[in-house]
Amino acid sequence: MYRNGRVMQARTCAGALALAVLPLWVGACLAQESAVDPALREKIESQGKRIDAMRSRMAEQLAELEQMKRELAAQEIQYNDLRKAIGLNALEEARGGSAALADPRAQASPHPVQEPPPAPAPGAPPTPGSAPVVATQPVGRRPEQDERPPEVAPIFDQPGVLTPRGKLIVEPSYQYGYSSSDRVALVGYTVIPAILIGLVDVRQVKTTTQTGAVAFRYGLTNRMELEVRIPYVDTHTDTISREIFTGTAQDRLFTTSGKGLGDVEATLRYQLNDGGADKPYYIGWFRAKSRTGRDPFEVTSDCVTRCVENFTGTGLPLRSPTGTGFYSAQLGVTWLYPSDPVVFFGNLSYLHNFERKNVSRNVLGAGRQFIGDVKTGDIADISIGMGLSLNEKASISIGYDQAFVGRTSQNDHPLPGSARATLGQLLIGGSYRFNDKETLNVTLGVGITRDTPDTTITVRVPITL
Repeated sequence: MYRNGRVMQARTCAGALALAVLPLWVGACLAQESAVDPALREKIESQGKRIDAMRSRMAEQLAELEQMKRELAAQEIQYNDLRKAIGLNALEEARGGSAALADPRAQASPHPVQEPPPAPAPGAPPTPGSAPVVATQPVGRRPEQDERPPEVAPIFDQPGVLTPRGKLIVEPSYQYGYSSSDRVALVGYTVIPAILIGLVDVRQVKTTTQTGAVAFRYGLTNRMELEVRIPYVDTHTDTISREIFTGTAQDRLFTTSGKGLGDVEATLRYQLNDGGADKPYYIGWFRAKSRTGRDPFEVTSDCVTRCVENFTGTGLPLRSPTGTGFYSAQLGVTWLYPSDPVVFFGNLSYLHNFERKNVSRNVLGAGRQFIGDVKTGDIADISIGMGLSLNEKASISIGYDQAFVGRTSQNDHPLPGSARATLGQLLIGGSYRFNDKETLNVTLGVGITRDTPDTTITVRVPITL
């Protein structure tokens, strides 16, 4: 009992001591709090408010990111549906590609992307074990699908690739052409096939034509372009003949030349369809040609038989024309069929020359002579070729072009001496791309038929501005 009394007395003394010490401890804490710098306390409170604001902003941005991810997923589904609808995945599927590879936007990482955890409430401590999640990005992106026809070395007048929308291409060009023809005319009659009573008119005509031109092509849309071509023509003709109706055995040379502006023309082209694997590209075009050049009826012609002062007439123009003298309209279609590693192409067109009324010419020593209504023959043209790409910069092409020229009529009757002609030409071309804006195209044409120029060399340098 004595022991229990001692224990209770000790507990009573400890409680009394605690009650005595507690005011002292509270006072010390209040004194320490009052000793903190007010500026430091204000800085701590400001930093806490800033942290709360950043947490709130981060939560808003995470919500916006989730919304953008949902919209992106919807856009990808719509994009894939459109590609399947118009058949743009046919080329990738034909080459062994999968549906995922056909769409560059559908490429994803092989590892699933974890969803970010929900944003903590402002002022709440971060969740234990949470860490920022970094989405795995694809290593690369495939190039976008090009719906335009493949580019080959051009050997015809019509290019295969149209100008992109809003782009301007300036194409300076130079063409050299040479043709030589022989003409033999028998004036008289034959007693037997080996004996001729009369005269023989033999002529050799050699013509050299140089044409410098500049063409402007502008892309109205991704499928339509407009081209304007302005040529400058320099032609030179040598005629070697003997004087007809005389007994001379001496050859004479008659030379004419002329230079100046040629016939300005404008062309509108439109891509008709979307080609692809085992599908050709079709490009329709329409060309209108003026007669801004000097036409054959404007130049003065030599007299036909004998001129004044005992000079012999030739009936040939004294100055070479630089234009055809007729307005023309041409409608055609160009097709390209890609078949890796070559591209087959061709062209089909029809040119109509409009008739001229009340035409007259100026003859030396005789003044103006009325000819009447003149219409040159229409021209139907067909061409075919193939192009091969050697590397990413160089390519070659080979093709054949054939044109059928109708007869010339005067006063609605076929002109005497005019006949239908067939022009055949073998074309070989090469192309080299210096950079994305400059390309060199060279074409060699060799005449197959007698009426076709013997040699034609064309050099073009399209420059994208």
